[in-house]
Amino acid sequence: MKSGSIICRVLTGPTASGKTEIAIRLAKEAGWDILCMDSMQIYRRMDIGTAKPSPEEMEGVPHHLLDLCEPTDRFSVSDYRDTAEKLIYQLAKQDREVLFVGGTALYLQAIMHPIGMGQVSANVELREELHRLAETPEGKTELHERLRKLDPVTAERLPLNDIRRTIRAIEVSEATGIPFSEQPNREKPTTFKWKVVSTAMERPHLYERINERVTKMIKSGLKDEVALLLAEGVSEESQSMQGLGYKEMIPCIRGEYSIEDAAERIRLGTRHYAKRQMTFLRREETIQYVDTERPGAYAEIRQLLI
Repeated sequence: MKSGSIICRVLTGPTASGKTEIAIRLAKEAGWDILCMDSMQIYRRMDIGTAKPSPEEMEGVPHHLLDLCEPTDRFSVSDYRDTAEKLIYQLAKQDREVLFVGGTALYLQAIMHPIGMGQVSANVELREELHRLAETPEGKTELHERLRKLDPVTAERLPLNDIRRTIRAIEVSEATGIPFSEQPNREKPTTFKWKVVSTAMERPHLYERINERVTKMIKSGLKDEVALLLAEGVSEESQSMQGLGYKEMIPCIRGEYSIEDAAERIRLGTRHYAKRQMTFLRREETIQYVDTERPGAYAEIRQLLI
């Protein structure tokens, strides 16, 4: 099979918007494998706080890219991209088709738009800062001028509206001190055909679902899960413990505030995270949105992805 003929499907969207249930139904009907696209579900023994699907919820559908590493490990965006690409090829050789499912926007960006120079890891804080700048009235012009000072060749090549590549060029140029245009293997052409759908729903309903999910996590034993990880020797400073639900629960375990306070902090943090997810996803022009509260939403998603 030629690599260019491999179709990769994606069901993304904000947290708690119903992706898992829809994806499992789709994959079961179509015979697809699910590739998880969640930066927290990669960790073993971190199940409750990550809303990781249980074997019963998977309904026999093969799931991949779960439980890839220990909570003490670091796992970069480029690690995810490399692992996912290898897996796509392996499954393609077995005539298996894939459906990526998850809301980690940086993972989606990395697999759809692979860029060379893996040694320059993603600077999430810088990217968010530059994206916020781009959304101001004169932001795109200011962003382009910043790149022009670092690398006039790339600035000349990129149109004003190509925010994603402009930001990556700034990121790499500033990190290495070498203009992006002089870097080896600047960009890697994608070898897959992408079909991407995002779930969508009215914000009040989404926030209600988030609140309900957090309540369920607390009742399911999130505090005990975090306490056990700490007892195993997982550092409070580790990458895994910076995830929503974990970083808020640690002070609760230390007795600094109640579990009710922890739950409310998780709800607030998750609502803010969902808002950031929606903002980030809107920057990817190829995504098609489906209101999952509308009658016929499942059929519409299925038609877009088949």
